[in-house]
Amino acid sequence: LVGLLLIGVAAWGKGFGIVSSIHLIGGVIAVGVFLLLIAVVGLVGAVHHHQVMLFFYMIILGLVFIFQFGVSCSCLAINRSRQEGLFSSAWPILSNETKLELERRLDCCGLLNRTDPPPAARAFQADFHCLTCGEKMLQHSDEALKILGGVGLFFSFTEILGVWLAMRYRNQKDPRANPSAFL
Repeated sequence: LVGLLLIGVAAWGKGFGIVSSIHLIGGVIAVGVFLLLIAVVGLVGAVHHHQVMLFFYMIILGLVFIFQFGVSCSCLAINRSRQEGLFSSAWPILSNETKLELERRLDCCGLLNRTDPPPAARAFQADFHCLTCGEKMLQHSDEALKILGGVGLFFSFTEILGVWLAMRYRNQKDPRANPSAFL
């Protein structure tokens, strides 16, 4: 379910032009496909009572749980001042084309503009009121981080439930097998 959700969100973001980075879209789709493959391994292992497949399913899903739990907690823990610091450190690294594209898409100007502008710029700002990109990005990122952290935390606990169920039922006999056989 999580794999299909990731693939769908990546396709939706690309279709609506929200995300323009093909590397980001490809990464999200790759993670979705990986999670789908892990789910298939668990399903095939459960249907065929294959202990080795269920063992690797448990190990990989446990590692995914640890990673997803950590990322979800950090998404929920990051505060506004840290987000501001991240934006401030990333803004100078961006190319001018990326900055202009961001300003055009968000209908904003500059990052945070915390310094007092020169008199000519003050006159320009009085004529043309423009919100800073930093404020707009902070509004959206704060909301997105809370949603992503909550959803990620929920799904990480469903993953640990999958690990527990696989551990619990891994050593059961196949009911179709010969009753006098071992496992």
